[in-house]
Amino acid sequence: MAVLMGGRSAEREISLMSGNAVLAALTRKGVDASAFDTRDRDVHELRSHGFDRVFIALHGRYGEDGTVQGALELMGIPYTGSGVMASSLAMDKWRTKLVWIASGIPTPRFAMLEEGSDFKAVLNDLGLPLIVKPSREGSTIGLTKVTRAQDVEAAYRKAVKCDEMVLAEEFIAGAEITASILGEQALPLIRIDAPGGSYDYQAKYFSKETRYFCPSGLARVQESKIQALALKASRILDCRGWGRVDVMLDANGEPYLLEANTVPGMTGHSLVPMAAKVAGIPFDDLVVRILEDAHVG
Repeated sequence: MAVLMGGRSAEREISLMSGNAVLAALTRKGVDASAFDTRDRDVHELRSHGFDRVFIALHGRYGEDGTVQGALELMGIPYTGSGVMASSLAMDKWRTKLVWIASGIPTPRFAMLEEGSDFKAVLNDLGLPLIVKPSREGSTIGLTKVTRAQDVEAAYRKAVKCDEMVLAEEFIAGAEITASILGEQALPLIRIDAPGGSYDYQAKYFSKETRYFCPSGLARVQESKIQALALKASRILDCRGWGRVDVMLDANGEPYLLEANTVPGMTGHSLVPMAAKVAGIPFDDLVVRILEDAHVG
């Protein structure tokens, strides 16, 4: 079998870290696994070289967005995680919001920005602080927390370099929570305390100051409510196998869902392995369980 990693997205560095961690776990479990960097190799080599399954550890575009999933389905090779439609939909934060809103899932208010947008009107509607981010990037790449009205346009310019679709989102001032999902199970919630209150790229993957609380410290009833909501939101997008839903709590403890991740990180700082460990699932066993659910279509 092959572990797909690296690729051509802006998250290549993190994908290599995830992929190598997964490969090491599979090797320890006695699985005959090989690394496969989709930046350097044609995916059709998977079939010509006789790979019978793949573990997708690609993050971002060209791996988490349905493109690789579609190629694998055409070749009839089972793969881990969500299918083509769910992968594509979850990668697009705007369309995810549209589906969630139509389904009654709480998510922060937003506006789409483009060249010529009335930034003042957006500010009047959503207020400050404001989150500006690319609709189809992950790992907070291109994201800015705007605290001054005069900085909105610069935040847009930064985001549009990553994606022509840019989202301005109401800032929810409260605890940051993540709900990891494995099969039909929501794992224990993790509460994140990032330095300066900004869980950005550095804080996610490299900072030793970011603190994670699992158990989350939330009341059991509240935790169960958020877990159930995350499962519902994931299923509405037709996600399967495993994933992660990111949540903000407002001042009253009410949850607002930000996005769904269909190929979460599997690095030393990653959240799904952290939650799985608290649930009694060691990292190597987690990797094998995800692989066992590999499918076509």
